[in-house]
Formats: sequence, C-alpha cells, structure tokens
Amino acid sequence: MPIKRYGVLRAAVVDRKIETTDTPHYQIHLRAAGVDYRAAVNVRSQQSPPELLYLAVDAFAHPVLDLLRTLPDGFTELESHPGGPALDYIRGNLFQRQDMRPVPTAEPGPENDLGDFIDHYVRRALDDPEARAYLFGQAWGPEPKADKVFHFSPGNGVHDIHMNQGNEGRFSGDDGVYQDGGLLLSFGDAWVAIFLAFQSQAWHTDDITGHRLPAVPDPGPAPTPGPGEPDHLARIVAALANPVGPAPEPESVTLLNASPADLDLTGWALLDRAKNRQPLTGVLAAGAALRVAVTAPVTLGNRGGMITVLNADGLKVDGVAYTAEQAAREGWTIVF
Repeated sequence: MPIKRYGVLRAAVVDRKIETTDTPHYQIHLRAAGVDYRAAVNVRSQQSPPELLYLAVDAFAHPVLDLLRTLPDGFTELESHPGGPALDYIRGNLFQRQDMRPVPTAEPGPENDLGDFIDHYVRRALDDPEARAYLFGQAWGPEPKADKVFHFSPGNGVHDIHMNQGNEGRFSGDDGVYQDGGLLLSFGDAWVAIFLAFQSQAWHTDDITGHRLPAVPDPGPAPTPGPGEPDHLARIVAALANPVGPAPEPESVTLLNASPADLDLTGWALLDRAKNRQPLTGVLAAGAALRVAVTAPVTLGNRGGMITVLNADGLKVDGVAYTAEQAAREGWTIVF
C-alpha cells in the first residue's frame, strides 16, 4: 500500500548533520511555528547498487511553486492526485530523467559525495533566516521520547524524501503515485530543488498502484534509457499556450522526432496538467517536427501548466512544464 501520512513540511533550517553509519542519512533539524522536526534524507541504498541518483536544479521553476507559496509553516498532509502540490517524478514533469546522476555516499575531500552536495544547499538555508525548506515525504511522530539525533522533545519528523514508486522486493509495498519525496528550498523568489531516487527503482510505473511495469525492459531511472524504452523518442520542443486573441485560442504543441526512425503516432496521446487526453495520429518522420493543434478536452493554461506525450502503450515519452511567467507574453511560443 502507499506510504502513510504523505505530505510536505515547510520549516526553517536550524542545524544539520552528515551521518557515516551503516545506514547513513543526511539529517536536518528544522523548526516551524515553535515545533522541532528532523528530516532524515537517505544518502545510500540498502539495495544494489548503493549509490543514489541525484539531481539539484538551481533556479527551479514549475507551476507547483505557486501552490507551495500558499502553505503555512509546519507539516501539511497532501492528497496523492494530479493538480495539487503532491510530487510525482514521472507524471509531474519536474525534471528530465537523463539529468539524474549516481553519486557516491561518502568520499574523502570536499564537495564530492551526496552528503556534501546536499549540505552545499542546506548550509545556505541555515545562514538565511528568511529561507524555507520544503521536505516532501512521510511524517512520523510526535513520539513520547526525545529525537535520537538532535535530542529535542518530542521526536518528530519526515523521511522517505526520495522517489516512492517503482520499488522492487520488500519495498514495493511503499509504492504509490503522487507521493514522491524531495527537498525544495526557497530563498525569496529563488528556488532550488533536490530530487533523489534509487537505481533499483523503475521509471515506468502503473498509473494506479505505482508498481513497476515488468513488460518494460531495464526500467531503472538511470541517465541512459535501456533498449526498448520510449523515453525521448519524440521531444516536446515548443508550445503556444497564450495565442493572440480572445478565447477559445488556437493553442499548439510542437513535437520533434529525435529518433533515427519514423514514428507511427497511432494510439499516442497528448496530456495536459489535469491529465486530459488528446489522441495523436499520423506518422512523424525521423528528424521532423510536427505542430499539433490542441483540441478539447486538453487545454494549456496561461497560469502555468504541464504537457506530456504518451505512446500507444501508455508509457511516458516526454514531458515538460511551464510557468505563468513563461506564458504571460501573448502570442509568444514557449521553447523548451
């Protein structure tokens, strides 16, 4: 079953500690509305390979930020569905899969392992009293005892701050959609996002259960997709979300066939932020671009949105997100 008490903690950073035990975590002490919390961030996997996949996005921009700005300090439980603040690495178009990289847990020297990389950003938040950390994951506590790392009482915190779907073995019971973890840091209008995944996890998962799809070969979220995967066969390279003139406007999405072979788009679909679907048809020649006129029920909102392309098997081929700022200029095409 999915993880329990999924949500996001909005808090100020008070302290941090890099562990080097047998089950190491990057530990963060946080405080929100007078309540202390600990965030336990995995920096090594219990399954092979042990190195986690890591991505830090400086100047992070995504429509989910508009929802996060309205949250109060403290832990907010979230419903696991599209359109809200809940994170989903696959369906939320938060980043491009190939940008993740495996990072060692601990290496001698500065700025060369996962603890150091996370610490680089958390220290910045620690030195800024106006900064806020947003920790997505599973809550625990309050406990009838002091915290084992930072010794505040009662114990309270968030863990599972990583991808929470596509697991294998005993961890598959934690699978679910729209319940992924992550660490976002706000510094005024500037945002940094940190995403973590295990190399043993699958990138293509069931839309209901979040379980891995066994029919997809070599499914892990590694930087290079395995053979037979549809990732980035076609790319969403542009979108016209705010055409000139009154509604209904002639919105469009431009697709590029990045593969060396023609693509039969029969059965493919274009999805918007609400996961409305528009069927695609025709053949897209190798290396060619196609401007797709957007039709109902799919819409590209002017206040930010997401666009996803699925193949005939329902697997994600590509996905992008855009902000209200990008869509503000009437008649201008957004380039991804």
